[in-house]
Amino acid sequence: MTVNEVYEGTFMRIMGLDVGEKRIGIAVSDPLGWTAQGHSVLKRTTLNNDLASLQELCQQLECQLLVIGLPRNMNGTLGPKAEEIQEFARSLQDRTGLPVVYWDERLTTRSAERILLEADMSRRRRKQVIDKVAAVHILQGYLDAAANQKFDK
Repeated sequence: MTVNEVYEGTFMRIMGLDVGEKRIGIAVSDPLGWTAQGHSVLKRTTLNNDLASLQELCQQLECQLLVIGLPRNMNGTLGPKAEEIQEFARSLQDRTGLPVVYWDERLTTRSAERILLEADMSRRRRKQVIDKVAAVHILQGYLDAAANQKFDK
């Protein structure tokens, strides 16, 4: 699914996810799809519980699209971690019925860490919010690309 297929002329709330082994960072867009805001961090338990929590959140927020960070190697190839994320995303898509778009997440966690360090945030607090900030970077990257493609027409 391309950015234009999803974004063309619609108003929708979009959820961005930074899926990790222990936590999932969650961000959501405004209804116009212009800005991403950090929402929360889900501590992972079981796959079924994680999917149920995300499904409930998608319903509460009336999300219509999921943007999931895809960890690529620096040369652009997909490794074992990316395959795990794709498997998780397929399960989430089956559970929610929502379309999924993958977004290159290379260096998003590092960028989030830099922002939090510049804000002089304690190590303990950084650990609590870094996944959420990374999810914001993933979603905002997608939103910016969608806006650029929309206006380039």
